[in-house]
Amino acid sequence: MSDTPAPAAPPMPAPATEATNERAHKAGKRAYEKLAKEKRLGMFARLYLMTLAYLDDSIRIKNHIEAAKAASLSINRQLPRSHTERYKLRTIWYWYPLYCLGGLAFISFLILTISGVVLALYYVPHYEPQEVFAARESVQFIMEKVTLGYVLRGVHHWGAHLMVACVFLHMMRVYFVGAYKKPRELNWVLGVLLLGITFFFAYSGYLLPADQLAIAAATIGQNMFGSIPGIGDTLAKLMFSGTDINAGLIPRMYVLHVWILPFILFGLMVLHMFIVWLQGMAEPH
Repeated sequence: MSDTPAPAAPPMPAPATEATNERAHKAGKRAYEKLAKEKRLGMFARLYLMTLAYLDDSIRIKNHIEAAKAASLSINRQLPRSHTERYKLRTIWYWYPLYCLGGLAFISFLILTISGVVLALYYVPHYEPQEVFAARESVQFIMEKVTLGYVLRGVHHWGAHLMVACVFLHMMRVYFVGAYKKPRELNWVLGVLLLGITFFFAYSGYLLPADQLAIAAATIGQNMFGSIPGIGDTLAKLMFSGTDINAGLIPRMYVLHVWILPFILFGLMVLHMFIVWLQGMAEPH
C-alpha cells in the first residue's frame, strides 16, 4: 500500500446570500410588472408599490434593515464601503478636498446656531418705517457695548458667507462628478431643496439689521415675489407681511430666521447625510 496521503476535501463554498437577494429582488420586480400590465392594481396600490420598488432599487432598503439588525448585535460596527472600495476603482486624490464641502457646510451651520443664539439675547425685532428703529439700534448696541459683540457678529456674518459658498460648491462638485445619477436621485433633490432654503435663510438674516441695505433688499424681494403672475401679491403678503415696507416685516423675518428655517434645515441635513451613509460615497473614477 502507498503511504501517499489522500487529497484534502475542497472547502465548502459560502452561501450565496447576495445572489439570493438579487434573485428575490428581480422576482418581486417581475411580479409587480405583471400585475401592473394586467391592470389588477388600483392607482394607490401602484403608487405604493412603485415607491417601495424605487427605494429597494436605489438603496436596497431591505438589505440595510437586515444589516442594521445584525449590527445592533455586534460591537464592531463598520460604515458601508465607499464606491471606490466596493468596485476596486482607481481614485483621483486631488478630488478629496472637495468631498469636505458638505461637512464644512454642516460645521458652519453649527457655528451659526451658537453665535445666533447669543446674538438673539440682545437683538430687538422691532422696526417701523420712519418712526421706530429698535432693530437697528440693538445691532449698534451689540457692536459697541456688548463685550466682543463685534467679534460675535463678525463670526455670524462670515459664517453665513462660508455656509452659502460651501453648499453651492458642494452642489457643483456633485454635478460635475455625476454623483446625482441613479441611485442617488432622491438625495440630489434634497440637496437642491437645501440649497434654496440656505439662500433664503441667509437672505432673511440679511434683513434683520433693518438698515438701508436691508430695507433695499427687502424692497427687491417684495417686488420679485409680487411679479409672479396670479399669486404674487399673496406670496408677498405671506413672506413680507405686505407689498410695501411695514412694521410687520422684521418680526416676520425674525420668526422665519430663528424659529422655522433652522429646524427645517437641520432636519433635511440629517436626512441628507443619513442617505449618504446608506448609499456610500460616489467617488470620481
